Amino acid sequence: MSSIAFSSLHLKPAMLKNLASLGYAAMTPIQAHSLPPILASKDLIARAKTGSGKTAAFGIGLLSRLDTTALQLQALVLCPTRELADQVAKELRRLARFTENIRVLTVCGGVPFGPQLGSLEHGAHVVVGTPGRLLDHLRRGSLDLSSLQTLVLDEADRMLDMGFQDDIRSLIAAAPARRQTLLFSATYPDSIADMSAAMQQTPVEVSVDEDHVAGTIEQHFYAVEPDQRSEAVARILGRYRPESTLVFCNTKLDCQELADDLKERGFAALAIHGDLEQRERDQVLVRFSNKSASVLVATDVAARGLDIKELAAVINFELSRNPEVHTHRIGRTGRAGEQGLAISLVSRRDSRLIKGMEEDLACRIDLQEFSSLAPLTGRPPAAAMVTLCIDGGRKNKLRPGDILGALTGEGGIAGSEVGRIDLFDFHSYVAIMGQSVEQALRCLANNRIKGRFFKVRRIGSGRTS
Repeated sequence: MSSIAFSSLHLKPAMLKNLASLGYAAMTPIQAHSLPPILASKDLIARAKTGSGKTAAFGIGLLSRLDTTALQLQALVLCPTRELADQVAKELRRLARFTENIRVLTVCGGVPFGPQLGSLEHGAHVVVGTPGRLLDHLRRGSLDLSSLQTLVLDEADRMLDMGFQDDIRSLIAAAPARRQTLLFSATYPDSIADMSAAMQQTPVEVSVDEDHVAGTIEQHFYAVEPDQRSEAVARILGRYRPESTLVFCNTKLDCQELADDLKERGFAALAIHGDLEQRERDQVLVRFSNKSASVLVATDVAARGLDIKELAAVINFELSRNPEVHTHRIGRTGRAGEQGLAISLVSRRDSRLIKGMEEDLACRIDLQEFSSLAPLTGRPPAAAMVTLCIDGGRKNKLRPGDILGALTGEGGIAGSEVGRIDLFDFHSYVAIMGQSVEQALRCLANNRIKGRFFKVRRIGSGRTS
């Protein structure tokens, strides 16, 4: 799309003048695609990453609808962390300079509650905040959503990753049914589609990052002897260094033995198969999805229903006897316009399967030799995150915002250091960047959450379990 000026939109002269003073001449792609439907009061679901100009897109839209003569809450922006909420509020205030008396308020966890009560009592046109703290104010009666016109969910996928689904549902239930809902997300997993269906009315869908181009999968086939398979997987991981890898085995025994072998070599690897108890399965999936483990070894049956986004690579420890299963396996990588990597280990007895694949793909498959994979040197890189387990969950009335607030408030940990938060009935799991783990352990062990102390422990080490 060629550059389009903001002056082409039906914006107030004062807004256009302010945009010009801020250096906003031409719209970014996300602004050009999303602003027309936003200004037309339509619901929107937009795929947009940080730095794309999305804040200005929804900011210009919601500010254009405000009735400044009424000091009522007319726009609410939900953000996953306090840092993002502060950034969004700062940008909205810059965009609002064209009109006097627009009041933008930030309401987040991890800071004292009292001053927020006073600020809300004085009124605001726009509130930007985190779901947990906003819900606390809603339940106390200090947050009134009856006049809400525009609801924005910024980085919706991250909010779902951090476990804010229930808080968001409660906030939406208190909002007027007749409203505009704008949903921005860097990725578009099934959970986002489900959220959109529950809260939006015939939304306009916008995706500009990949222009809806299907992802491509780079496939490699390596010829190996049966006793070389484990070594081959380790060498493949060392050569390609994927951030997240799903390895398929045909049997539960191979699955567990391979995971154990990779852990001994220093990889952050876990196994999932039918012999695991439900709590063990939950813990494995939590650690892999929150990037505390970089390799998940699975059987086809155990992998059914796994909702794993942004999977960098798939490795077939053995080829499946079923061509459709092979297609399904490798189709888990290269989604949503991303480049995918699929690698299969092939033995001599797989010649018929390879021939069938060549016929299906209408191309020749070149087998690479095991010897072309260099042996591992040094230790594999540690996983990006470390998982902490808190001995309290939904039955203890814990919410993600309580955990996030404890870490970023009393703990002084930046929200960017906190990853996915998963709540179960009696346990909660939170992913922490490696450099902040000890600080997070001290914080959670020495401070109350919801008025009581909970035991907290590290799950695995971030390198091996």
